[in-house]
Amino acid sequence: MVQDVLDELEGKMKRTAESLRHHLATVRTGRASTALVDQLQVEAYGSHMALNQLANITVPDARMLIIQPFDGSTIKAIERAIQHSELGINPSNDGRIIRLVLPPLTEERRRDLTRQVRARVEEAKVALRSLRRSALDDLRQFEQEKLISEDDQRRGQERVQEMTDRFGRDLDHIGSLKEAEVMEI
Repeated sequence: MVQDVLDELEGKMKRTAESLRHHLATVRTGRASTALVDQLQVEAYGSHMALNQLANITVPDARMLIIQPFDGSTIKAIERAIQHSELGINPSNDGRIIRLVLPPLTEERRRDLTRQVRARVEEAKVALRSLRRSALDDLRQFEQEKLISEDDQRRGQERVQEMTDRFGRDLDHIGSLKEAEVMEI
C-alpha cells in the first residue's frame, strides 16, 4: 500500500519535472530554437492546433526561424498567433514562408526572462507540494482505516518528504541551467 502511494507520487513528480522542462524550452534565449514556437497554439481549421502540426519550422542560423506552412491558407493565422504570443517578435511574411528574426536580447529583457523562469520553477514547486500533500493524506487515510500501521505511515511520510526534497532540488537545477542559458551573451 505504502509503496503504491510512493510509486504513484514518483511518477507524478517526474511528469511535473518534464512539464517544467517543456515549458522552459519555450522561453527565449540568445539562440533561435524551434522549441520557441513548436507548441504555439494557432487557430486554424476551426480549432486550436500546435504550430508544428501546421508548418515546417527550421533554424537556418542562430538568430532566425523560418516557418513554412503546409497549407498556404494558414499563413495569416500563424502570423497572428506569433504576434499575440509572449515572444515579442514581429514576423515577416512573403506569402509562402514566415521569417522570425530574433533580435539580440537586452540586459533588461534577459532579467525579465529570468523572472519568468523563476516563476515557472515556483509554479512547479507548488505542484510538487500539492502532490506531497495528496500522498500524505492517502497515507493518513490508510492508517485511519487500519490498512497500514502507524510506523508504516511514519516511514511513508519520511520517504514522501525525501522524494519531495529530491525533486525540488531537480527543479531548482533545471531552473538554474535555464537562467544561465538566458543570461549567456
